[in-house]
Amino acid sequence: MNKNLKILLIISGGIAAYKSLELIRIIKKNNIKVQVILTKGGEKFVTALSVASLSEEKVYQDLFSLNDESEMGHIRLSRENDLILVAPASANIMAHAAAGIAHDLATTVLLASNKPIYFAPSMNVEMWNNPITQKNLQTLKENNYNFIGPESGNLACGEHGNGRMSEPEKIFKYIMETNKKKNIKLNVLVTAGPTF
Repeated sequence: MNKNLKILLIISGGIAAYKSLELIRIIKKNNIKVQVILTKGGEKFVTALSVASLSEEKVYQDLFSLNDESEMGHIRLSRENDLILVAPASANIMAHAAAGIAHDLATTVLLASNKPIYFAPSMNVEMWNNPITQKNLQTLKENNYNFIGPESGNLACGEHGNGRMSEPEKIFKYIMETNKKKNIKLNVLVTAGPTF
């Protein structure tokens, strides 16, 4: 795996946030650096201490952190990583991203980024099927955001249908495959004249 690759993981609010801890383990196991932004919603499901222990990095949470923003943290985080992964991506963070609303560190980084952005959605089936969410999905896709899932199955709310966050292994594999394709470099030699 590419030891120089750097991933910025955004953990938004949703019960599937626990899967993000396994995702961090997989990323680290492959010798890839991962920095994490934990949203206010995300911290209701996983702790900053758990995330920091697994990532072996500082966890970023606050847009108005005096220490981080004195260094323009939202710009730095969006530039020093090779890609951004939002997992789980709630309906809320998708809506904010689609509307260009930057109300916290995570959404500000998304808006300031010039790197590939991947969403792994997780939400109730009716939230996923809601025409507003589907419109936000189309807007994000039209603006080159990448989507992994969601999967169909039993949901935490007891309902069944699309809305389950893809498994961490699948998310990691998808990111590695698409990142490899985007980093293909070709050396081409063009000559002119007769061929002997």
